Amino acid sequence: MKLYFNLFWSFFKIGLFTFGGGYAMLPLLQKEIVGKGWATDDELLDYYAIGQVTPGIIALNVSTFIGYRLKGFFGAVCTLVGMVLPSLLIISSLAYGLAYIWENVYIQHAFAGMRLMIAALLAPMVVKMIQKSVIDLWTYAILIMAFAATFYGILSPLFIVLISSVTGLGLVMMKRRVK
Repeated sequence: MKLYFNLFWSFFKIGLFTFGGGYAMLPLLQKEIVGKGWATDDELLDYYAIGQVTPGIIALNVSTFIGYRLKGFFGAVCTLVGMVLPSLLIISSLAYGLAYIWENVYIQHAFAGMRLMIAALLAPMVVKMIQKSVIDLWTYAILIMAFAATFYGILSPLFIVLISSVTGLGLVMMKRRVK
């Protein structure tokens, strides 16, 4: 029973401080989940990869995967509720008043500051993900092409993820045949 509460509380804290979507929670996930030994860095990156290609919100997918892996169905429910509840409470509280204060210059500057904070939080995790994922010339090429396609808006992120996944899978299969 204690682990269920710990799962709920850990994901409640992550959900409470996750502004900016699923990628913004990665540093918090690493500290909470990897720090407690509930997953390794590699497992966390795998959950993120699966969470990206699975329909739905990345943060909820990742939290559900971790909860299910640790304590089955009820663990997944605990992590999912823990992740969703803070946003639900905050959005419900702010929804009414935000419409009236949105034009306030201080509010606009606060959101601009949050966007910068999110970028700063993401930078170290992006570097770490690249270091663990780019292992040869082929994966480096996938990274460059995916970045270019995203930066120039050539393809939808959905197609970039799908093409990168299929390409990576194809490379692994080719390497196994060669051996």
